[in-house]
Amino acid sequence: MHDSQAQHWLARSRAAVWHPCTQMKRHETLPIIPIARADGIWLEDFDGKRYIDGVSSWWVNLFGHNQPRIKQALKDQLDTLEHVILAGFTHQPVVELSERLAALTGLGHAFYGSDGASATEIALKMSFHYWRNHGQTRKTRFLSLEHSYHGETVGALAVTDVPLFSDTYAPLLQHNLRAPSPDARLAAPGETAADVARRAASALESLLQQHGHEIAAFIIEPLVQGAAGMVMYDPLYLAEARRLCDQYRVHLIADEIAVGFGRTGTLFACEQAAIRADFLCLSKGITGGYLPLSCVLTTDNIYAAFYDDEVSRGFLHSHSYTGNALACRAALTVLDIFEDEQVIAANLATAALFSRHLAVIAAHPAVRHFRQRGMIWAFDVDCQRADFGPAFFSLMLQQGCLVRPIGKTVYFMPPYIIEESQMRQLVDATLSALTQLLAGDRPSAQPETALP
Repeated sequence: MHDSQAQHWLARSRAAVWHPCTQMKRHETLPIIPIARADGIWLEDFDGKRYIDGVSSWWVNLFGHNQPRIKQALKDQLDTLEHVILAGFTHQPVVELSERLAALTGLGHAFYGSDGASATEIALKMSFHYWRNHGQTRKTRFLSLEHSYHGETVGALAVTDVPLFSDTYAPLLQHNLRAPSPDARLAAPGETAADVARRAASALESLLQQHGHEIAAFIIEPLVQGAAGMVMYDPLYLAEARRLCDQYRVHLIADEIAVGFGRTGTLFACEQAAIRADFLCLSKGITGGYLPLSCVLTTDNIYAAFYDDEVSRGFLHSHSYTGNALACRAALTVLDIFEDEQVIAANLATAALFSRHLAVIAAHPAVRHFRQRGMIWAFDVDCQRADFGPAFFSLMLQQGCLVRPIGKTVYFMPPYIIEESQMRQLVDATLSALTQLLAGDRPSAQPETALP
């Protein structure tokens, strides 16, 4: 019964669904896993096999699947308002969410979209339009870090440094600038992560000296560059970036789409450098993984630059589902959970426990650059196999774990509710997969190569 259901949905999915970041031809032989249900940290397929969601379903699920408080909040909201146009109208959830985010960040106004790439587009356009409204029409370019990832729409892709995408769509993209990454793995013998950050900040200053007059904004993933392979760097770099952006009159856009809402150990990663960005981009965990929502928060000063009698000086951007009431109610409940359950403090204990269990992996002879920031763990594997990523992914699935390497970087980004038994399962499965791969054993099937 279960098997026939699985095959049924698998066949229908292949026939009708175009899956993201996927070469669909590979699914002629490689299975897509139909998920029937989920609860807590577990995903369950139609055969009843369960998988630990070790990547929080692409980094969005903070408190587990089937979370009772978020579910109840959505049910309650359905009885009053599901959605209303936000142009010329407003509603309680979007007002309350905007107020609470402003209080948490010190940024005065919130503009809503539907996903992370939309937030990037909004921030880039706002920055450009701000300078235009101030007569600075030469400020039309953007600066981002090497190996950065900010989304895959055309504007976002222009500040993304992932060759698979940027090379393919290069003719569509604006030519922008790249600054060296402060990747702590670049430390020379005797250097610290802070030394690497200072060196990268010096290179950043050189770029701003040369091009500051034409740069509208510097966009950065604070503390962790996700799709680059969980690149981690010292908070000193953020503090220096803030200082230099002020000095050269360039906006600082903090892309906390992946790292916000407690993922790096503080509610927002920028807190660890004691800075405030000009624009703060949020998405992914904002609704606990329940509904699509993104938000760009900005300063009162930037907001004031658009406040005018002329329509053309207003911010010209919209989404049909901007500020959706259901999504905003889910986001408000996420904030409630953070407050009521002291999530940041609880995560510190969870992270310490998982790090202790992962010590055996950190000591593995093939593991390089084991690293951790908050509720993110990553390491690189010294392995010559070109198929390491998909092979590791397949072996982990066989052991009931969803873990998707980025190239030869393995990372864990589990929901915050992970328990010790699940930590042990991830560690045991990882050690087993490494043993098989490094011995030259191949899994019976290899899934598609994809982004994280």
